[in-house]
Amino acid sequence: MIKFTLQCRDGHEFEGWFRNGAAYEAQVAAAQIACPHCGSHSIDKAIMAPAVARRGADVAASPNTSTAHQSDDPANAPLHALHRRLRELRDEIHSKAEYVGGKFAEEARRIHFEESPPRGIYGEASSDEARELAEDGIPFLPVPRLPEDLN
Repeated sequence: MIKFTLQCRDGHEFEGWFRNGAAYEAQVAAAQIACPHCGSHSIDKAIMAPAVARRGADVAASPNTSTAHQSDDPANAPLHALHRRLRELRDEIHSKAEYVGGKFAEEARRIHFEESPPRGIYGEASSDEARELAEDGIPFLPVPRLPEDLN
């Protein structure tokens, strides 16, 4: 896995995890990456400092590898609270809805047009499928993926 710092055309920065550089390029080309702040699909890699492996005691002392250091920082508290609330939302969705995988758009249409029993569902949809659902007036809510969802 590789982590890139990404930036939308409006300057919002966010992180994305990818199998490799080619996977990132393919997802950008297919407009499958959206800014979590504004929804823009115009995404580029932001300038990043390289992660350089260190040896011995330097690794333990590095602020980039210390999760305790990062989580103790009061500036990270709002981000941690948001992640906790998103995890709670995800867990509630998983406990109360049916997973339909890549057939989300198809099944959402079937439920909307009463061809399938009404129920909560969740799964994956491409950005084109999501746009078509919205254009057709079919209600849905995109839920952001959390970093642990991608592992």
